[in-house]
Amino acid sequence: MTTLSYPPKPSPGDRVAVISPGAGLPGLLPRPFELGLERLRKEYGLEPVEYAATRKMGSTPQERADDIHAAFADPDIKAVIASIGGDDQITVLPLLDRELIRANPKPFFGMSDNTNLLMFLRNTGIVGYHGATVMCELGRPGAMHPRTADSLRAALFTSGEYELAPAERWNDVNRDWADPATFDAEPETRPGNGWTWVNADRVVEGRTWGGCLEIVGWLLMADREIARDLSEYDGGVLLLETSEEMPSASEVFWTLRNMGERGLLQRFSALLMGRAKTWSFERPNGPEEAARYATEQREAVLRAMRVYAPNTPIVFDVDFGHTDPQLVIPYGGFVRVDGPARRITVTY
Repeated sequence: MTTLSYPPKPSPGDRVAVISPGAGLPGLLPRPFELGLERLRKEYGLEPVEYAATRKMGSTPQERADDIHAAFADPDIKAVIASIGGDDQITVLPLLDRELIRANPKPFFGMSDNTNLLMFLRNTGIVGYHGATVMCELGRPGAMHPRTADSLRAALFTSGEYELAPAERWNDVNRDWADPATFDAEPETRPGNGWTWVNADRVVEGRTWGGCLEIVGWLLMADREIARDLSEYDGGVLLLETSEEMPSASEVFWTLRNMGERGLLQRFSALLMGRAKTWSFERPNGPEEAARYATEQREAVLRAMRVYAPNTPIVFDVDFGHTDPQLVIPYGGFVRVDGPARRITVTY
C-alpha cells in the first residue's frame, strides 16, 4: 500500500509555481490567465512564478516535464498550480522523476487533464488537490464564485476538516475568452437542485481516487499509474466527473463497465459523481437538451453501479468538476460521506 501524506501548506507571501502540464493556453488567451494571476496576488497574497512552457502552446512533453521538475525542486516554491487542462498530459508522465518529486512534496492544484499528475502524485505518496486552475476558477469573469474562493483558501492555507455544501446557484455555459466583453460581468447562474443520494444508509470515510472520467479511461487503456494490486483502493472514495467533451451516456456506461470488469468499481466505499457539464461551444444545449443529457448520464452511472457495486453509496451533482462553482477535493486525502446526515466532509 502507498503511504500517503499531506505536503506542507503555503502561507500568504509565499511564491507558488504556475505551470501548464497540459496545454499552453495562457499564450493564446492571456486575459483569464492574467486575471487569475492578479487574484492569486491580491486575494490570496501569493506570488505566482511562471516557467518556460507556461505560456507556450505546443510545448513538448519534455519541456513540460522540465517545468514540473523545476517547480518541485525549488525550495522557494511552496505550491504548484496548473494554468488549465489539456488533452495529452499522459505523454508527460513517463518523463517525470518520481524520486525528485517524492523528495520535494508540495501541494498541487489542478483538474481535468491534470488528473494525470494528480494520479502520479498519489502513487508517489503525495496528496494533491483536484480543482482550482488559474484560467478557469481564478480567472472567472467578474469575480471568483464565493464557494470556489472559500474552498480554495481553505485547501491552500489550512489543515483539517471542511464541509462541502450543494451550490445554491451554478453554471456550465461558457463565454468566449477572446471577447473582452466576457469579463465585464459574472456568468449568469441558475438555481441548484441539491445533491442526489443513492444507498445513503451509512457513513464511510476513505482516501480519494479517480478524477475526470475521460482521463481515467485513457490511463486505464495505457495501463499507466494504475496500481498492480487493486486492494490499494479498498475502502476508498471514487471521484468521477465529465468534461466539456460531453461523452455520451453509452461512453460513460462503457468506461464504468470496464472499470467493473477490471475489478475497480467494487473496491470503493462510495462514489461522488460531479455535476455533469451539459453545454459546450460545439454543443450549445438549451435547457431541455441539457437536462436530458444530465439525466441520461446519471442513468448510465446507475446502470453500471447496479451490476458491479449495487450497494455502494453514490452522491450525484457534487460541484467538483467542469461546472461552476468548483469545490476543491483532496486527491488521495480523506473524504467522509455521511449518508444519513446527507453531509460530505473533506480533510485538507
